[in-house]
Amino acid sequence: MAVDLHAFVLAGTGSGCGKTTVTLGLLSLMKKRGLRVQPCKVGPDYLDTGWHTAVCGTASRNLDSFMLPVPVLNALFCEQMQHADIAVIEGVMGLYDGYGTDPDYCSTAAMAKQLGCPVILLVDGKAVSTSIAATVMGFQHFDPSLNIAGVIVNRVNSESHYQLLKVAIERYCSVPVLGYVPRMEGVALPERHLGLVTARESVINQQPWQEFAETLERTLNIDALLALSQMDTQPVGEWPVLPAADAGAGLTLAIADDEAFNFYYPDNITLLERTGINIVRFSPLHDSHLPDCQMIWLGGGYPELHAEMLASNTCMLAQLRSAHQRGVAIYAECGGLMYLGSSLEDGNGDIWPMADIIPGHSKMGKRLTRFGYCEAQAVQQTLLSAPGEVLRGHEFHYSDFTPETPAVMDCRKVRDGKTLQAWSGGWQVGNTFASYLHVHFAQRPEMLNHWLAAARSAL
Repeated sequence: MAVDLHAFVLAGTGSGCGKTTVTLGLLSLMKKRGLRVQPCKVGPDYLDTGWHTAVCGTASRNLDSFMLPVPVLNALFCEQMQHADIAVIEGVMGLYDGYGTDPDYCSTAAMAKQLGCPVILLVDGKAVSTSIAATVMGFQHFDPSLNIAGVIVNRVNSESHYQLLKVAIERYCSVPVLGYVPRMEGVALPERHLGLVTARESVINQQPWQEFAETLERTLNIDALLALSQMDTQPVGEWPVLPAADAGAGLTLAIADDEAFNFYYPDNITLLERTGINIVRFSPLHDSHLPDCQMIWLGGGYPELHAEMLASNTCMLAQLRSAHQRGVAIYAECGGLMYLGSSLEDGNGDIWPMADIIPGHSKMGKRLTRFGYCEAQAVQQTLLSAPGEVLRGHEFHYSDFTPETPAVMDCRKVRDGKTLQAWSGGWQVGNTFASYLHVHFAQRPEMLNHWLAAARSAL
């Protein structure tokens, strides 16, 4: 079916090449042109999508092919494009970097081919001239079936430097160069141990960023980019079996949403809304009382940076304990697990009392405790899964949790067909389930049926 649709993937030669910064500039430029922009991010990252959302006002969507089957991911993408003129999709790591050594598994290149989107390759122009053509040519030849439709050169010193790079690339690679990004002071996204600082903690409309967008308007050929990003067809998708439209009717879900807890996939919230559930938001940091609810969701975030304030809000901790004792169906991911534990030791070595619903202690470390995709098989009934069911998700944390109760999931990390790690994780206490695993509900919507049934069982 022919559609009037624009979409492109901004890919890099590797991590740290400036993809997020340039993506934010492009989102700003597209929005200034009056286009309805749908930002997306390849992979499970919450932080980049938060910045995308802050810039263009539209919730950025994660396109994660480890957690989501091809038909489901395509269906979600097509649904978002019903309300957009263009999708700006930021890649992950380098163009061909995926999960393991297969460049067609969970990579930016694989996602571009799956969606039928052209790739705009971002290359580093620092301290190079004609050799940049060899870099571009290598990416072209590595997978000739991939549509690398254009190039943008980052960190260019001057107009004359850019012209040298442009001529070399177009002469030897026969691909158009769409412009360049000059080196600019003050244009950098703040970082911390998990990566970027969340968008809600910083301001992107400061003068250096405004000047950055104005500069890109002069140095990038947006008309040419739009012409290259025209898509003739949408990818073919198919929805999984979803919970009934009234499955959540009469139930209220309270979602933690503040500086400490704000890592949520928008698709997950949309799927919950489709069940007819009533969703309200609350702040474990600032509120003294929970909303009247039958379900609670504590997402990931940075509780370790706000541990003293979380511990001092004893009213909220008491409210959570009371809700747990009443059988409210509580689900916690990563930072939420740390909050529901007995105590949390922050990066300074200070120990703070937490909700004490999942007995155990969280301790911040100096390096990643676990990072990457993994599978988790339930060994008993949990809030999200029946025994034997497998969830696919992502872990990324510097903390470690020492539990005082047995784990309820067998977890493993498999790469290139080999099991690299195996461990136990996830803890179920009463009607409360918490783990380090971040999941996308669309992979197995039955998760929501389990959660909703648990909520109704306590009524």
